[in-house]
Amino acid sequence: MLELRSIDAGYGSFQALFDVSLDVRAGEAIGVIGPNGAGKTTLFNMISGVLRPSGGRVSFDGIDLATISPWKFAAVGIGRTFQNLALFKHGTVVENILTGRHTHLRSTVLDAVVFFGCTRKEEIAARQRVEHIIEFLEIEHIRDAVVGTLSYGQQKRVELARALVAQPKLLLLDEPMAGMTSAEKQDMAQFVLSARDDFNATIILIEHDIGVVMGISDRIAVLDYGRKIADGSPEDVRNDQRVIDAYLGVAHEDDAGAPAQ
Repeated sequence: MLELRSIDAGYGSFQALFDVSLDVRAGEAIGVIGPNGAGKTTLFNMISGVLRPSGGRVSFDGIDLATISPWKFAAVGIGRTFQNLALFKHGTVVENILTGRHTHLRSTVLDAVVFFGCTRKEEIAARQRVEHIIEFLEIEHIRDAVVGTLSYGQQKRVELARALVAQPKLLLLDEPMAGMTSAEKQDMAQFVLSARDDFNATIILIEHDIGVVMGISDRIAVLDYGRKIADGSPEDVRNDQRVIDAYLGVAHEDDAGAPAQ
């Protein structure tokens, strides 16, 4: 579904990614991990059109993403959440989620003024889809609440709802569990897996909680200083010495001869 070939990317004179290649198959849940500053969010920004690669090629469903405008990425089936929440804080939960349906609307401004026929059908269908997602994520009790009054964990769930309502083929989740309690993380992990299974969404996940990533990922890619140093099953990555050195810590023997971390 997604192919990255020898990607270089940066911001001005700063090089964030070096020669990164990655294949993502439809239906997979891929974890992307690495230390702070490893290039994980830069990778997402390229896949979602926020940033163009300075070298290499990104293709999605056979489409070279360099050939389309960034605002069309959602229309071709790429959705995402953000490391820092990007919600309309003064809007309600329902209003925020409805904004995720704009790529499916075909009515003109004049149609909206008349609000008849196809426009009315689109509005009904959009609201039905929103209610389905609200029920799926178990946020019925806050559907009419103003987003700015909600807890951080609840706002994270609303942002996931807005991404899902667009029916993305590929869903990019940038630290969806950051700042959550242990119980909230467990709930979100289950929602991510259900999004893949129930909505046929291919998932790429950035997350610092290694336990969560290991538990829900089919495969994990590891970045370190902008380079991909590992790509494999959670068990393979867990035991990869390059990953241990770069991210998980280096095992050594203490004075008594027992393993220490």
